[in-house]
Amino acid sequence: MTRQIILGMHLGNGYGALPGAWRAPGVDPTNYVSFDAKVRHGQAAERGKFHFLFLPDGPSLVADIENEPPHFNLDVMLTLAAVARETDRIGLIATGSTTFNAPYNLARQFKALDLMSHGRAGWNAVTSSGEDVAANYGARLPSSAERYGRAHETIQVVQALWGSWGREAWVHDQATGAFANADEIAPINLRGQFVGSRGPLYIPPSEQGQPVIVHAGGSPNGHELAGRFANAVIGAAFSIEDARAQRTAFRDAAERAGRDPDEIKYFPGLMTTIASDRRTALDRRIALTQRTFPQRAAYLMQILGLRTEAIRLDEPLSAAQLAAARPSPQDPRSAHALKIAREGWSLTDVLAHGVIDYHPVIVGPAIEAADHMQAWFEAGAADGFWISPDIYDDGIDAFVDGVVPILQERGLFHQDYAGSTLRDHLGAPAQYGVDPRAMR
Repeated sequence: MTRQIILGMHLGNGYGALPGAWRAPGVDPTNYVSFDAKVRHGQAAERGKFHFLFLPDGPSLVADIENEPPHFNLDVMLTLAAVARETDRIGLIATGSTTFNAPYNLARQFKALDLMSHGRAGWNAVTSSGEDVAANYGARLPSSAERYGRAHETIQVVQALWGSWGREAWVHDQATGAFANADEIAPINLRGQFVGSRGPLYIPPSEQGQPVIVHAGGSPNGHELAGRFANAVIGAAFSIEDARAQRTAFRDAAERAGRDPDEIKYFPGLMTTIASDRRTALDRRIALTQRTFPQRAAYLMQILGLRTEAIRLDEPLSAAQLAAARPSPQDPRSAHALKIAREGWSLTDVLAHGVIDYHPVIVGPAIEAADHMQAWFEAGAADGFWISPDIYDDGIDAFVDGVVPILQERGLFHQDYAGSTLRDHLGAPAQYGVDPRAMR
């Protein structure tokens, strides 16, 4: 089969990727607590044949709660349970911390979601990295070595629990009265340095056997964790070269773990404001984010090596400033920021281009998003992308109606789902229980 782009959709707080999305015209300001809104957004992505929804999680309060909503869902598992009941094919990936959750609870929650969705669940297994999150659990953040040591053990225990109810264990024969074959249901009795479980789990396999393992993290420890266990990596990269290096690092880690590198797929993020032209898209972003521009402009000047007291938001950088500007080696976004500034935009417009957002940003016509994805995909920098629209209520539809048809016309994106499970969508191999290669 011809290799094609795999697409995921970021499903966050009910509003969109921009902090002011909750105030946009036509947006219900109560979407944060509306599971119906999340269902609508999931259905819009499924209409566009997206392969999966991705729900990050970080249970802590945003710093500016007076002016913007928290970034995350009320509860990722409840959200995906609601979406699962109202969709048919799109994959459902939720984040669950290996640091602050017991393996048995993780195993039960994700396998129940996998059954409810008929084999569409994925677990984004992360270690958590914020002291603010740790404090909510009455703890201090463990060292990286401890967090990743626990993560390796937790994933193995979870997968062992998933496999503790055998594939043929559930008989449910009303005529004979045999509900299950007890010989195929067994405890796992695993105990490591950090976690353990007796088991068994009391949940039979789904249509895909068990959930897919996903990881989000780019450290050397993250490479090894993903290389050993994951079939998908949620990434962040700001250039083709950076993305290609990250993808290669994960593929190399998979090979070191005795796996085929093609078993792991890498998905950098892409933020989108799709409109008929650049000016319209910029104005949309300005309306939603200009409150943050004074602070962001100061940081922009800093990473370009310029004096922060010389900020004029309504003016472009002067010729002298452009001549003196130097991209910061500490911030991978700075080179692109300088490129946009050299095009003559005002500082407000430069910031509206999203030059210091947390992923590359497409601001303008749909073809620009399609061109970006094609360039990265064909350069071996990505297996697909996870998309963060500026406003969910109409930004998902703008992508689905504008970008998706272009990718399909170019033969880069499927016309319809070829399978019914998340493993089908990702091309992930069948697995039930622990991968023996991960136990070496």
